[in-house]
Amino acid sequence: MCSRRTLLRGLAGAMAAGMLEPFSQPAFAESGGGRLKQSVCLWCYSGFLKRSKMETEAFVVACAAMGLKSVELVGPDQWPMLKRHGLICAMAPSHGIAKGINRVENHEMCLSALRKGIGAASEAGFPNVITLSGNREGMDDATGLANSVAALKQVAGYAEQKKVTICLELLNSIDHKDYMADSTKWCVDLVHRVASPRVKILYDIYHAAMMKEDVVADIQKHADCFAHYHTGGMPGRNEIDGTQTLDYAKIMKAIQASGFDGYVGQEFIPKREDALASLKQAFDICDV
Repeated sequence: MCSRRTLLRGLAGAMAAGMLEPFSQPAFAESGGGRLKQSVCLWCYSGFLKRSKMETEAFVVACAAMGLKSVELVGPDQWPMLKRHGLICAMAPSHGIAKGINRVENHEMCLSALRKGIGAASEAGFPNVITLSGNREGMDDATGLANSVAALKQVAGYAEQKKVTICLELLNSIDHKDYMADSTKWCVDLVHRVASPRVKILYDIYHAAMMKEDVVADIQKHADCFAHYHTGGMPGRNEIDGTQTLDYAKIMKAIQASGFDGYVGQEFIPKREDALASLKQAFDICDV
């Protein structure tokens, strides 16, 4: 199975090399009905697509039929296919995980990738671009935070101009050993210090739970800092149903009650043979 780390590394390299060109179609209308808009991360289904010999476009068609509004973490080369089926890419890629914005020596690379991602997302009418802190590698959290704030302040104005939100992802430092942005507090501090409406958090529920954080309480307290959410079963990052410990119906109601108008991305790795059935079940659980 292609890992998310491998996928992001490849997309980041392609964008940095200018191989992926932006598209200029207008944005799609937002969904109605007051329900949460849902997305899915394509990388989680690479194993299923290979086993079932399903083309990516057939998967996209199935996602649209379920009611999903987005397939995310895919590069601009696949965006026209999404648009053909009425979907968007709610989280565009930029740079990779390990070498991120917490180190000054990575700033040129990361900021270049972010600018390319912001420009492409803006032209396509898509809302968000991901960024990642990078690993500690012996660096203390305060220095990493200061370096990350300095980096994002350099690109926040461009994101504001293009009306695209840069989303720092919270990841656990157990699966992603040594990753710096592994706490809600660190991420929230960054958002407050950058002080831009276009720099927010991609709050990954699974990763926060792995770090033993109180997910519902943090949603209620820090919702203004969260621009995008990811799901995942706890433990194991598999289906988000009764086989795991997180109460996703309760969590989704907390997200909805916060007035959230962004996207919730399904980022669990299906354990069952019928991955589309698992995705539809997750969609229904989160359709509050």
